Amino acid sequence: MKKIRVLFPRVEAGYGHIMTCNAVEEIFSKKYGDKVDVVNCTFYDEAKNKRLIAFSNFLKRSVRRYTSNPLYGHYMGFSSKFWGKKLSLYATMRMVVPGSFKPGVELMESMKPDVVFSTHWATNYYAEHMEKKPFTVLYCPDVTLDNLFKSKADLSMCGMERGYIDAIDDPNYNSSNLKLVKFCIRNEAFKVKETKEESRKKLGIPLDKFCVVLTDGGYGYGHSKEVVRQLIKEDIPITVIPICGTNEKLLEAYKKMKPSKSITFLPQGFTKDIFSFINAADLFSGKSGNMIAEPTFFGVPSLITSTSTIIESDIAKFYRDYVHCAIKEKNPKKAVRLIKRFAL
Repeated sequence: MKKIRVLFPRVEAGYGHIMTCNAVEEIFSKKYGDKVDVVNCTFYDEAKNKRLIAFSNFLKRSVRRYTSNPLYGHYMGFSSKFWGKKLSLYATMRMVVPGSFKPGVELMESMKPDVVFSTHWATNYYAEHMEKKPFTVLYCPDVTLDNLFKSKADLSMCGMERGYIDAIDDPNYNSSNLKLVKFCIRNEAFKVKETKEESRKKLGIPLDKFCVVLTDGGYGYGHSKEVVRQLIKEDIPITVIPICGTNEKLLEAYKKMKPSKSITFLPQGFTKDIFSFINAADLFSGKSGNMIAEPTFFGVPSLITSTSTIIESDIAKFYRDYVHCAIKEKNPKKAVRLIKRFAL
């Protein structure tokens, strides 16, 4: 008997969608890998069509642009709400890069899935438009479902109670197939068994200093650079660890900065050991996003210094007002003052 083929298509538009997809696929494979055919792929990496590749680049570029220019990111969020989910999704998928939609559907069809589990609305949209439609599952990794995640699926899932309630109360969204599930934290987080002191020893971080880890996501685009620049001038005994993700220019810029004698300055590039750094920290600082869940998981409070979209503003508000583990301060000078107060 032919096994059911379950596809987990990763989409790079920031790293939050990828991490969630990998987390679910790993557990699903352990439980059901002997019963079904599990396929985990980076969807657009399989593309041969130039227009489809251009659409993939548009998704990546948009995230960087939102982060470097939050006004534009918030405007695009407002625009999506103004035009509504159907028109916004149609325009994004079919008009932003004309001619990219059909190759996307064809690529999805070539993988011959029976079930498609998406953590990004684009792959769910392709699956929903296949001639032989698979069973579609759409998981939203955000606090609330924005318009693009309120697209048609056989099963939609939300990991936050607030987002679930907002969605079922939305008269313009068919929530009959929406389920509230557990929020996904990367599986690697559960594997960290070290104490804070053990993480510091492993990473070469001083044991006797207040430690702040700063990052603006996997791309390293955001406003932490100015916070770091001002913070390392202070004459206070703290450890400052900015993590730059894939932004090599930012890492080089940090390496050229000269901290005061009291500061231990340890800039990092892209690291697979991010959870040990977070576990070693006394404070996490950076832009808003689903990554705020990770320091929260380790009991580390967050200082949110920027939001690039309406979604990230909602996430910041959620952790500040509901979870009570974060402070939001966009002004770099005031953010540095707060860090000094925490450290001293």
